[in-house]
Amino acid sequence: MAIKQKGKSLKSQSANLSDSFFQLEVLNGKALVDANHEKFAGKLADLGHKPLKTSALEIFQINIGKLCNQTCAHCHVDAGPDRKEENMDRSTLEKCLKIIAAVPTIHTVDITGGAPEMNPHFRWFVEECTALGKQVIDRCNLTIIMANPKYHDIPEFLAKNKVHVVSSLPYFSKKRTDSQRGDGVFEDSIAALKKLNTIGYGKKGSGLILDLVYNPNGAFLPDDQANLQSEFKRQLKRKFDIEFNSLFAITNLPVSRFLDYLIQTENYEDYMQLLIEAFNPNTVEGLMCRNTLSVSWDGFLYDCDFNQMLDLKVSSQKSQHLDDFDLEALHERPIVLNQHCYGCTAGAGSSCGGEIM
Repeated sequence: MAIKQKGKSLKSQSANLSDSFFQLEVLNGKALVDANHEKFAGKLADLGHKPLKTSALEIFQINIGKLCNQTCAHCHVDAGPDRKEENMDRSTLEKCLKIIAAVPTIHTVDITGGAPEMNPHFRWFVEECTALGKQVIDRCNLTIIMANPKYHDIPEFLAKNKVHVVSSLPYFSKKRTDSQRGDGVFEDSIAALKKLNTIGYGKKGSGLILDLVYNPNGAFLPDDQANLQSEFKRQLKRKFDIEFNSLFAITNLPVSRFLDYLIQTENYEDYMQLLIEAFNPNTVEGLMCRNTLSVSWDGFLYDCDFNQMLDLKVSSQKSQHLDDFDLEALHERPIVLNQHCYGCTAGAGSSCGGEIM
């Protein structure tokens, strides 16, 4: 089924919120909203985290491009079919490979997008990372598998390389899924999950890991991850005979399209206050920015994917690009913080792997 897109990217619309600096102005109460929320960095300092430092680099996360076959309502990347220019080239991926091979503490290469599979070098890069003995994660939107015949063999390719598949599925119903990701997404997602199941993904003992990602479709925090996982497993098995390994519940951060949604629906101030009031200091030690380095399509370095979308580069001034990669300079660097960080520390916490607590 062809996916009916919900609209163009913010960038294609020349929207103010397509600009990372303008987003930061909003988050800090200097544009669009008159909010004076407590500063996240100050809250951490009060807890003795001054500054918040990284640990050993374990996860090398690459945003391989913003090109996507979907235009999801809450996408913090502002990805879509119209983002064709921001796609990582072969030479930049080769630089990534050199670093991945040279840093022994890196055990996982986390490939995200956009739709990572739409990058012309995706398969080559996965094979090279696998040859280095690294665990590869593909953050697959599922519908790409059904989008075009040239992607129909993606499940077999991923299985051959034992790639860990992490897939977005907002809900186990058509209405809620399509409202967030576009008409036709649920139907194609179910078809893709069945294909993945057929070759062993999500099946006990297969060694092929299939995890799903849930994020709320509104201005509220996700429910308990364990309860959501149980319900997703029960409903998907009962309705479609689909199996998967784990479900990750992720909090929507006030970045890009979700920030736009919050402002358009006049929910911004209430949502930020909700995040602040739900701040949980016990999540700090498990934050993904502690052991992860995020790389943009053009080779710049960030503490996390959200900082990347706000153009908040790592604090190591002499090592902010792959061309100047210096592990010693990056090691135990102070993490760059801003108001969106409340999203990762609210409630049970949120990371690319779901709840922190």
